[in-house]
Amino acid sequence: MDKNKGIEESALFVMDGVEAAHDGMQSGTPKKFRKKKVEKIDIQELAREVRAGSRTKLSKAITLIESSNADHKAQAQELLQELLAHTGNSIRIGITGVPGAGKSSFIEAFGTMLCDMGKKVAVLAIDPSSSLSGGSILGDKTRMEELVKKPNAFVRPSPSAGTLGGVHKKTRETMLVCEAAGYDVILIETVGVGQSETYVRGMVDFFLLLVLTGAGDELQGMKKGIMELADAIVVHKADGDNVRLAKKTVSEYKQILHFLQPATPGWMSTALPVSSWENRGLDKVWDTIGEFKQTVVANNFWSIRRQNQTKEWFQSMITDHLIDSFYGDPARKEQVQLLERQILNGQLTVTQGVDSLFCDDNI
Repeated sequence: MDKNKGIEESALFVMDGVEAAHDGMQSGTPKKFRKKKVEKIDIQELAREVRAGSRTKLSKAITLIESSNADHKAQAQELLQELLAHTGNSIRIGITGVPGAGKSSFIEAFGTMLCDMGKKVAVLAIDPSSSLSGGSILGDKTRMEELVKKPNAFVRPSPSAGTLGGVHKKTRETMLVCEAAGYDVILIETVGVGQSETYVRGMVDFFLLLVLTGAGDELQGMKKGIMELADAIVVHKADGDNVRLAKKTVSEYKQILHFLQPATPGWMSTALPVSSWENRGLDKVWDTIGEFKQTVVANNFWSIRRQNQTKEWFQSMITDHLIDSFYGDPARKEQVQLLERQILNGQLTVTQGVDSLFCDDNI
């Protein structure tokens, strides 16, 4: 019993909790003809257990939120309504970086340090999604082995599901549920494979960019726009023979940042050398985040950014709803397929095809 409880309360335990219940049909009935039942969840009880700090129930709540089932979506919104008054008390930190920069190792070392300081840390680790299966390419639920042992840590791997910015489309809602569960530091790890990072910037308070040594070479493959979004740049893997070069790279980035528009009004973005392997510089990163919050709260931009986050979320949800509604109509799907054939056969231009979809007669 104790052994099972230990497994269920693991920081990486993911509930199957919203799977369909037994439908009562005989076992010999072909699966494709069975009608799935949606489990009726006691939303108020689930909300209470999430707020009480149960990682098992938190996993179940997130599974519910990520579900594409219509009934689950409705239940998820009920849950969020129950929890909304208890959200907003964390600091939300987005972490991105070039491939190979060591995002996962940094998050494990940084999160472990924060847990040892008594903080409750939630990590929303986003794995790339396969364009074929839709599942995580890495499928890596065993990363951050030290962090997941901490009782005050919660690590949730989710596929990015093709969402712009390298985050799951329900990351915002997942973040709110973690806040309601009492997690005061939310770390969002992005895929970091070149998608627009503005989406991530729009949901976090502090945006951290991880880079490697050699700023000149690094900038060749990095968009200036990503640097303009960063509140701090971590020059990672600053250990061993790399320490001297890392310090030089930090100086180069500080010079570059001096000429860029600040990512946050009233805050001068900076660069820091960090070694997750040797646990050096992690405390300086946390001190920098603390100084950032103090500065931004004082100039009132903290609340302004939070309001902007909510507005951007609202706008993105409108877009998602329009797309779902458009393609949810079977007749519209057939029309799109017909127009595609006509376009490929040279009977219509792409613009004419789009115009025909949205002409008054079809609306």
